[in-house]
Amino acid sequence: MLSMTMIFAKGNRFLASSVSALIISAAMIAGAGAASTATTYNESCAACHDSGALNAIKKGDSAKWQQLIKQKGMPALISSVKNGMIQMPAGGLCEDCSNDDYRKLIEYMSK
Repeated sequence: MLSMTMIFAKGNRFLASSVSALIISAAMIAGAGAASTATTYNESCAACHDSGALNAIKKGDSAKWQQLIKQKGMPALISSVKNGMIQMPAGGLCEDCSNDDYRKLIEYMSK
């Protein structure tokens, strides 16, 4: 028969390994999200935002992006992307992006 001490020791080791696995999984998911945002940017936004075509604010122009975010606010920027603008098609060439995806893309371009 196992003593109570051994039972608790085994339980603690199991708990520690479970917590470690959870932390590693969360880090991997977060990394995948960042990679996914970069991929979506390259597929949907880069054509204009890398070059500044059609007066698009360039990716990495933090000052202009921060000014626009402050001026319009994130909800209005997301709405502009979803609905399109004179120079940008609705959805910004991302057909399956959610509001959260658009927010992440705007934040990605603003850095």
